Amino acid sequence: MALWVKEQQTDDLALSCRVSKVLHREKTPFQDMAVVDTLQYGRMLVLDNIIQTTVGDEFVYHEMITHVALNTHPSPKRVLVIGGGDGGSVREIVKHPSIEKVVHCEIDGAVIEVAKKYLPEISCALDNPKVEIIIDDGIKHVRENKQTYDVIVVDSPDPIGPAEGLFSVGFYEDIAAALKDEGIFVAQTESPFLNRDLIQRLFRDIGGIFP
Repeated sequence: MALWVKEQQTDDLALSCRVSKVLHREKTPFQDMAVVDTLQYGRMLVLDNIIQTTVGDEFVYHEMITHVALNTHPSPKRVLVIGGGDGGSVREIVKHPSIEKVVHCEIDGAVIEVAKKYLPEISCALDNPKVEIIIDDGIKHVRENKQTYDVIVVDSPDPIGPAEGLFSVGFYEDIAAALKDEGIFVAQTESPFLNRDLIQRLFRDIGGIFP
């Protein structure tokens, strides 16, 4: 009997991938987590039945969420990554020679440990000496660190459960306060094709805070 990962994206659309092997399953204090090998995309990380990343195509997302902001900033030295426990964003950030410090704030430390074990291609920079890993709530971290970062990358999952607050006006206000002058903020904001209402709200919320 074939085993499939099925992500229900809308009432009318689902994405399914055939699984060749289940490598890990765990219920953390925050979410259900699984790592599987798939026939189409290779190894896959799944959180709460939502596909987070795959070895086959992760570079598209991780390169775009990091390099545009880092190449736009004149001299990025201190970068904060919120979420992204797989380590892909961190891997791309440390490629920039101007970077002195990357603070990686992930609420669920189990994701980092699983990524190190099962996704070495993605998590390979988490032990870089420029990287400091903090297991904490990113909402709390930005609230407590003012004028600290040149670039902030919010590499969050979908806006449900522990990630819901990462899509709020209050969080964006704290992000703005945590950035240095000329700082840049970039975030995962879902699909413009499938989440139009959310995108419109975020555009209004962020546009009212950032010039």
